[in-house]
Amino acid sequence: MRQLSAEDIEALAVGAWILGTGGGGSPYHALLNLRRLYNDGVRIDLMDPDELGDDDAVAVVSVMGAPLVILERLVDSRLIARAVSAMEEHLGRKFKAVMAVEIGGGNGMQSLLAAAHLKIPVVDADAMGRAYPEAQMTSFAVGDLAPYPLTSIDPRGNEVIVGNTASWKWMERVSRKVCTEFGSIAATCKAPRRGVEVKKWGIPRTTSKAINLGRAVAEANRKHVDPIAAILEAESGKRLFSGKVIEVERRTTEGFLRGRTVIEGLGDDRDAQVEINFQNEWIVVWRDGRPVVSTPELICVLDSESGEAIGTETIRYGQRATVIALPASPVFLSPRGLDHVGPRAFGYDIDFKSVFGS
Repeated sequence: MRQLSAEDIEALAVGAWILGTGGGGSPYHALLNLRRLYNDGVRIDLMDPDELGDDDAVAVVSVMGAPLVILERLVDSRLIARAVSAMEEHLGRKFKAVMAVEIGGGNGMQSLLAAAHLKIPVVDADAMGRAYPEAQMTSFAVGDLAPYPLTSIDPRGNEVIVGNTASWKWMERVSRKVCTEFGSIAATCKAPRRGVEVKKWGIPRTTSKAINLGRAVAEANRKHVDPIAAILEAESGKRLFSGKVIEVERRTTEGFLRGRTVIEGLGDDRDAQVEINFQNEWIVVWRDGRPVVSTPELICVLDSESGEAIGTETIRYGQRATVIALPASPVFLSPRGLDHVGPRAFGYDIDFKSVFGS
């Protein structure tokens, strides 16, 4: 277990935004809350998953909703802690630690906000290795663990407990309906996990991974070298396309941000275009009508100068952007994993083919 420094928090915001693949919510508001808490003397401990006892109870948290709504609506940092406390009251037991359901974007930082108020450590793991938009798109679902119970809390003080559902997809449908009624934003504590489940099915050390990634970007910018090259080196990624954003279409519907963007090539990619479809996160990149890369591999759209991520809710006309791919967690490359998060899980009638050639 180690104590996270203020510098770690700053790096986490950058790295989690990159791993968010366009979603997970902007980390900006979470970062402001964490800066305030650290200025007040609060400190957060990061716990390796191997330190968990098999029967330790772990809270799994996220803010659910449409990224554009999350960006526009200020939320008190105590909201995510209340989602955990409500789950403790429902279960009649205390949690040993808290972890993020996804390391991507602002959700990669929500576990830290909960931990700061509850005075428990954060587990260095998540259940996606990135961000995904739906409840059944987790390593825990691939492992066929129980999808319930769930607490859902909105900023007005409304609280809902989902005690049981027939499947992970039903949990997604029920919790999404609640979230939509809340205004497409809700703090949630997902189905609690035992330590043995986190160690077997969690994706380990992703918080440390995001911190290291953020530090690599900061160091590259400090030395005035290519930050995108630093990201590719750190994560064994692949540069796909660079250009200027010339078209953006997006709409908030059914609790998701859906749409597409078109990037016109510059430099080596001049006279070419790519189109990227998204559902909260970047899902498929198309070039000349053919899919270039798709989920579960990580599609990251980055500012060509700074290397910082561009979210689906913030991408705009005229931005200079570079599209890269990063490897997916192996759990999602299995046949069962692809059933949960492959392109067909998002309605695209295409086969997954790795851009990394295996």
